[in-house]
Amino acid sequence: MLTLSQPARIAGGIFDRLDAEWAVLCADTAVQAVVTDWLMADHLADDVAAVTDSWVRNLGPVQLLATLRPRDGVVTDELTDAVLRALLHRAAGRDRSATLAARIIVQAMIPGAVRMTRGQVRPFGGRTFDDIGHMSVAALYVVARSGRIHTRPGRPAANLALDALRRVCRELAADREVLGEDLALAEDLADTEPGPAESTHVWSVRTAAAAAGLTPAGPASEAEASRARLELLELVLDAMEAGTLSPADGRAIAWHYTTAPVPDTEAASRSGATAGAWQRRRSRAVDRLKSSLQLRPAA
Repeated sequence: MLTLSQPARIAGGIFDRLDAEWAVLCADTAVQAVVTDWLMADHLADDVAAVTDSWVRNLGPVQLLATLRPRDGVVTDELTDAVLRALLHRAAGRDRSATLAARIIVQAMIPGAVRMTRGQVRPFGGRTFDDIGHMSVAALYVVARSGRIHTRPGRPAANLALDALRRVCRELAADREVLGEDLALAEDLADTEPGPAESTHVWSVRTAAAAAGLTPAGPASEAEASRARLELLELVLDAMEAGTLSPADGRAIAWHYTTAPVPDTEAASRSGATAGAWQRRRSRAVDRLKSSLQLRPAA
C-alpha cells in the first residue's frame, strides 16, 4: 500500500510548500518504485532513462520532472508529451495512485501556475498572490484528475494550462460579481454601461483568450471587445476545451476574424507553416467549429 508522507509545514507561500513536499516525495522509496513500474508498463522507461542518464530501475519522480520540464534541449517534445499523457491517463483513475500521478503533474506545471497566478493578481481590490496561487494549483489538480486532457489533440500541457486558467478566471469572475452586487441597487437608474455580471464575463473571456494566444499583440487587438468578437472567442475557447480545435486551429480562426486580421503570411511565419497551409488549416478549423455548433443540443 502506497503511503505519501506529509512534510512539516514551512514558512512561505503555496509554491514553497509544494517544493518542500516534493522533496519528501522524491525521497520516498515506495513512490520511486511506483513511478518505475508506471514507466515500464507504459514502455517509456528506456527513453526516460536515456535522456536523464539514469538506470531504468532507478527511475522516480526526479527523472519524471526532468522529462516534463526539460532545460537542456535533450528531451524531445514527443517524449515530454507522451510522459504527460501517460500521467494524465493514470490521474483520471480512482485508485490511490491517481492522486500521486496528479501530484506529479501539478509539480511539473508549477512554472505555468506561477505565471498564471501573476497574471491574475490585481494591484488593488483583488486577492493576494498566495490566494490565487492556491486557486491555480487546485485548478490544475482538478483538471488533471478530470480525464479530459489526455485524449485531446495538441500538446497536453497547453490544454491542461488552458483548462486550469479558465477555471481560475471563472472563480475570480464570480468573486468580482459578488463584490459588485451592491451596484445592483442602482439598476433603476438609466445606464448603458455593462453591469457587474457582464463586465466579469468579458474580463474572464478576454483573459483566457489572451493566455491561449488567440489575441495577437497590438493595440487594436488589446482594445477590441465587441460583442461579436467576444462571442467568437468564447466559441473558440469552448471548442479548444472540448478538444474539437487544437490551439493552432483556434489561433487560425481568432487571428483572421477580427477587426485587424493578422495577414496569412505573417500568421504562417509565426507558426512555422506556409500561407497556403495556414489557410487550409483555418478552413478545416471553421468547418469543425460549425459542425460542433450544429451538434449542440437546443437550449
